[in-house]
Amino acid sequence: VLLCILATFAVVTLAWYIRDSLKVDSITEKFVLVTGCDSGFGNLLAHQLDQKGFHVIATCLTEKGCMDLKAETSWRLKAVLLNVTDSSSIDSTVIPVSNTLSHAGLWGLVNNAGRSIPVGPSEWMQMEDFRNILNVNLFGLIELTLKLLPLLKKARGRVVNVSSVMGRLVLTGGGYCVSKWAVESFSDSLRRDMRHFGVKVSIIEPGFFKTAVTNVNLIDADLRRLWDQLHIDVKETYGEKYLQNSQSFAMSLLCSKDISKVTHCMEHALTARHPRSRYTAGWDARLIWLPISYLPSFMADFIVCAFIYKLKVARVLRRRVHK
Repeated sequence: VLLCILATFAVVTLAWYIRDSLKVDSITEKFVLVTGCDSGFGNLLAHQLDQKGFHVIATCLTEKGCMDLKAETSWRLKAVLLNVTDSSSIDSTVIPVSNTLSHAGLWGLVNNAGRSIPVGPSEWMQMEDFRNILNVNLFGLIELTLKLLPLLKKARGRVVNVSSVMGRLVLTGGGYCVSKWAVESFSDSLRRDMRHFGVKVSIIEPGFFKTAVTNVNLIDADLRRLWDQLHIDVKETYGEKYLQNSQSFAMSLLCSKDISKVTHCMEHALTARHPRSRYTAGWDARLIWLPISYLPSFMADFIVCAFIYKLKVARVLRRRVHK
């Protein structure tokens, strides 16, 4: 019986590996639109896809981002300005793409653009703080996707939405986790809706990586902004020490510099004949955060609080060593 179980497991694993490694054909004829290419995941993915032979439409928020990409890539890559929070900006990108690809369709859409700040205790937030994040991470993603769906259906293409491990396990307050949980929900419903049309939807769930989204200096500065605007009564309930022991330091200890772990997942979702519904990138996501997310809430709360406490101790010891 044991041998039969092991043999079955080996056969299933081998079959899964073979299926997972099958690639699509005619990459050099396919067009992919990637958002948020100024830096980080989007920038690296644009380079990777360009080197693979894809026709890449890389959208950037800044002129500098566009100029840098054009200088570093081949003629196949087109860099365009796009602000996903502005409907007119989305239209100015979608309309030319639709005119150009009206016959072939769009093979891939990678919704990578995002922001993280402000993050912190929810009580410190104003409604505008939530809107600023949701407009980028959620509403912009949804609007761009809906406007490009006709082209994606024509090509029987792919939608790749960048969520986060914090779309499964909330580690901080503010709009970031809220937006990523919503991206998970939207992607799941879209995947089932588009199955009939041959469009496949994948979710990327990275752990902590060193990008602009996890820039500790920016996060701490914005946390101080939130603190300064609090009413004095609220400040007294938390205390200055609470601010000093903010959770952003966890990012500096856990963040991986190898962002290619994420972009390889994105690339696989675009090039695999059978893309996965979800991709988990990063050892911390695989070994810590996702397993914790499956636990009962009281156990998850205990582990997360204990883990953060240990990181705080590690931070204090590190400061003493440096001194």
